[in-house]
Amino acid sequence: MNIGQAAHASGVSAKMIRYYESIGLIPKTIRTEAGYRVYSDHDVHTLRFIRRARDLGFSVEQIADLVSLWQDRERASKDVKAIALEHVTVLERKIRELQEMASTLTHLATNCHGDTRPHCPILEELANDEAGQVHVKPDAKFGVLGKAPAR
Repeated sequence: MNIGQAAHASGVSAKMIRYYESIGLIPKTIRTEAGYRVYSDHDVHTLRFIRRARDLGFSVEQIADLVSLWQDRERASKDVKAIALEHVTVLERKIRELQEMASTLTHLATNCHGDTRPHCPILEELANDEAGQVHVKPDAKFGVLGKAPAR
């Protein structure tokens, strides 16, 4: 099958198929005399494997390791499990970071009057020069950042 058919059958775009071939994630395919790539059912199966791994957020490097292990019938499942658990750790860290960001933004938005006054704790926090560290200090008397709200 040609690259368009392989893309359709695998759910991987033709552009990504060419990219995966260029970085060695999939082997170079045979070509017709006219230079068109020809993909086998095995190639499509590999592309589906790669697509599912990408859907789970594995990096290209991890996918290369997983493809290699998948194709190695002598593999140890502990090696696959180690890659998966390492990825779970990364995902859990990202989840915590995203939850912290959502919590901070929710807090800032809650403390923003959202009216016609210029005072805005969201913009003040974004302008904070503390090297990307978000430190929200709620204060009942002075508002979010210790500044008296505009009246």
